[in-house]
Amino acid sequence: MIKGKNITLRLFCEEDFDEFVALYNQYSQRGEHYPISLRSLAEHRSDFKDKGWWEDHRGHMLICDEQGQMMGTIFFFKGAPYQEGYEVGYTLFRREDRGRGIMSEALPIFSAYLFEAKPIRRLCLITDRNNVASQRVAEKCGYRHEGTLRQSFFLRGDYRDCELYSLLRDDCPPLTELLQA
Repeated sequence: MIKGKNITLRLFCEEDFDEFVALYNQYSQRGEHYPISLRSLAEHRSDFKDKGWWEDHRGHMLICDEQGQMMGTIFFFKGAPYQEGYEVGYTLFRREDRGRGIMSEALPIFSAYLFEAKPIRRLCLITDRNNVASQRVAEKCGYRHEGTLRQSFFLRGDYRDCELYSLLRDDCPPLTELLQA
């Protein structure tokens, strides 16, 4: 568990499943940039069974508020095998939690944690070109824009351009510094 100023990042527990799946599958709360696929409780449990959603090259953490309420998830995974580092993704479950600085606090903490825990040089994240809020989060958290991936993502019946951002190890403040702020 990693405690920030207003949020906590923690690993999933089996007891989290019912609430997580209900929030994850709440289509009406998904933003227009989030994939529309829904997953069953059985699929989530099967994925969780062996390694608990935390492995060498992929992992998920919950983002919780000070009372322990689930607000979202943040994760990493190995993208293309030839690329250095990991891709990072995130989502908030409820519309009312957007725009409150939750992800602007969670992303730097998660990034610094990955740099301290993994022998990697870079992290990247990819956003829908129209997801200006996510692009602002990336930039506010020190990620730099690297370019546009043309028609690289199929969402809601359309191919979308995406923006690629990266953060290098040398550009990331140490985790202890972020947790003291």
